[in-house]
Amino acid sequence: MKELGLKAIYPGPKTSQPNKEHKKYPYLLRELKIEHLNQVWSSDITYIKYKGSHMYLVAIIDIFTRKVLSWHLSNTMDSHFCCECLNEAIRLYGTPEIFNTDQGSQFTCREFIEILKSNNIKISMDGKGRALDNVYIERLWRTLKYENIFLYDYDTVKELRKGIDRFFKFYNTERFHQSLNYKTPDDIYFQCASSF
Repeated sequence: MKELGLKAIYPGPKTSQPNKEHKKYPYLLRELKIEHLNQVWSSDITYIKYKGSHMYLVAIIDIFTRKVLSWHLSNTMDSHFCCECLNEAIRLYGTPEIFNTDQGSQFTCREFIEILKSNNIKISMDGKGRALDNVYIERLWRTLKYENIFLYDYDTVKELRKGIDRFFKFYNTERFHQSLNYKTPDDIYFQCASSF
């Protein structure tokens, strides 16, 4: 296999490491019908292999419209870049009714929870080991990696950041979604926003 350059495909670093001392919140989306924008936002972290190491990407999406509201790239797994991403999304788009994440320590830390509470946002967390509870953002990661990251060999972090930015702009403004009746996330988001 080595001679041919073949490698096994297996999961990379775990991005969702819970802190047993942090409070976990119940999952609020079971049986919930998501019917309007800013009803539920969702966030997650993924890793991107880069030059023998990893970069970490956090994004926030509006589940109803699938719009990527904010994203940040970091070379560490601390909570700071997640808090920055959340603050940016709130500054640009207001607040959701519910914010859903996994139980990773970046999302259960005091700083992140305080941002949610101070904005009167209900906190929802996936059940332990239930990746499908956050399926919309998991599908976003798959789309990003298969339609961008795996196709380009980014040489620098600056190029990687530009490539991700370009992809998310394309994803929001040009890429049609079957689940949105072949409209873009921006089409749906701004159409709904104008009717409020």
